[in-house]
Amino acid sequence: MESSLKTQMPIEDSRMKDQSFVELESGNFGCSHYRRRCKIRAPCCNEIFDCRHCHNESKNSLDVDPLDRHDIPRHDLKRVICSLCDTEQDVQQHCIQCGVCMGNYFCSECKFFDDDVSKNQYHCNECGICRIGGKENFFHCNKCGCCYSTLLKDSHICVEKAMHHSCPVCFEFLFDTTRDITVLPCGHTIHLECVKEMERHFQYSCPVCSKSYCDMSRVWEKLDQEVASTPMPEMYQNKMVWILCNDCGENSEVNFHIVAHKCLKCKSYNTRQTQGGPGSCSSRFVEMVR
Repeated sequence: MESSLKTQMPIEDSRMKDQSFVELESGNFGCSHYRRRCKIRAPCCNEIFDCRHCHNESKNSLDVDPLDRHDIPRHDLKRVICSLCDTEQDVQQHCIQCGVCMGNYFCSECKFFDDDVSKNQYHCNECGICRIGGKENFFHCNKCGCCYSTLLKDSHICVEKAMHHSCPVCFEFLFDTTRDITVLPCGHTIHLECVKEMERHFQYSCPVCSKSYCDMSRVWEKLDQEVASTPMPEMYQNKMVWILCNDCGENSEVNFHIVAHKCLKCKSYNTRQTQGGPGSCSSRFVEMVR
């Protein structure tokens, strides 16, 4: 009986230790950007941060001298610190001291750790960084220089290096942003939430090329009615102006009107006056949407 008791005690202790370790391992480590069990030592400034985004936010804040602001060179990362035992070590998935897995998803190319594998992370060799959403759901467009949804494979308009610029609304660099991106029909890219913000302010044209990105036919019908119900003074009735259509790129000579000018080719009112007429006149289709 005594022998049996002695045998059981270490087993129970071992189970309790294993259980407590599992609880500790699955704890709420990381930051607002990633759940992980390690910190990084920035190779650029030798300081410790939870992740590269934490570094970039700190080093690019308004409190930092503009000459000292910088982003971390993500691929130059060499050292990580285990969040459980504080052991600093070379970049690897498991801690050399306590053996904890520092991230269920680990990319040795990007030196990237993340516990939330529901994001379906994958590494794109062409992009040179990790993406989310599942490799089977995306393809890499060599001309655009980025991964796009397979739904766009045969329909998207290629714009060279479309992702390698800042969002035209919020000016965040799009290529490695963590926020959702959408591709407009013209091929230009923008944050999805920025598009929604534009729509809340009745803006329905691409901020890069000014092409309409949604069906505006109902708005054009309303403008037809307003133009028809707004006769011009006699001195302007035969006045002609040249316009450029932002949607189809056609140049047209049309009758000058104070409300808007209609493209003769595609019937769009998304046009701009290029020559002739008493100054430039902007169309009022935004008010028609309301």
